[in-house]
Amino acid sequence: MDRLFHIFKADERDVIKLAHSKNDPHFHDFEELIIGVEGNLEHFIDFKTTTIEAPFASFVTKGKLHRIKPNLRNGKCDMRIIRFKSEFIPETTFQIYGYYHEFANIPLTSGDCVNRLFVLCQMIEDEMKQAMPDYSIVRHLLSAIFSMIESERRRTAPSTGDMQGTLNTTFRDFLRILEQNFRRAESVDFYAEQLFMSARNLNIICRTFLQRSVSEIIETRKLIEAKNLLTNTDKTIAEIGFELGYQEKAYFSNVFKKKAGQTPTEFRDEMRKLAS
Repeated sequence: MDRLFHIFKADERDVIKLAHSKNDPHFHDFEELIIGVEGNLEHFIDFKTTTIEAPFASFVTKGKLHRIKPNLRNGKCDMRIIRFKSEFIPETTFQIYGYYHEFANIPLTSGDCVNRLFVLCQMIEDEMKQAMPDYSIVRHLLSAIFSMIESERRRTAPSTGDMQGTLNTTFRDFLRILEQNFRRAESVDFYAEQLFMSARNLNIICRTFLQRSVSEIIETRKLIEAKNLLTNTDKTIAEIGFELGYQEKAYFSNVFKKKAGQTPTEFRDEMRKLAS
């Protein structure tokens, strides 16, 4: 995706268009939220296919293999598709990963919840139509959408077994502790000790949920924040690296380029072009 944030509507015409086009399972480099008001969604994710009737919310994390096929119901389809880079709401993204690992598709109850989500989407669309959209407004509205969906998920999600529930709790606790400490140069052992467990067991849990090791998740969180600071502040490369626990600018730049495929300066220049 060549922009930080994008929202658009999928309707009856898109259903017909997609039915006549190639639609293979794929990965993408952005996060995707789909809010369905009318129709249904055939969703292949986590190596299984599920069909969910509107109203619903469906969230796909970056890098997860999936395929969506919107369908008509009673001749209608109305869905809002929101795509955004991880760094757009970095303080929320990792918490979202924890919430939606087992619940990519969430049924919503008709009425106030769907109506308010629709209004929030409309407010985002109106802001994005401005000559110079205020992304801080869009961020707040998007965070509000996720908060509403999470509230609904807690009410409607099926209960899990004791072991799975414990793993969910531990993983979310890890993400919470990570959010408080990722700017510091803390080791995997530090996070394991905070959770009263071994580094090995914490790695097993993290690979279960995100298919990444603890150290990879820590590095990814640092990278997302680095991208956020490069995009939304005028801090120097050295200042950003120091803020994230890197003592040497050259080392931070090398790590960033290895993970992002470009230097911090190249990334900043690209984001400024996209924002303009």
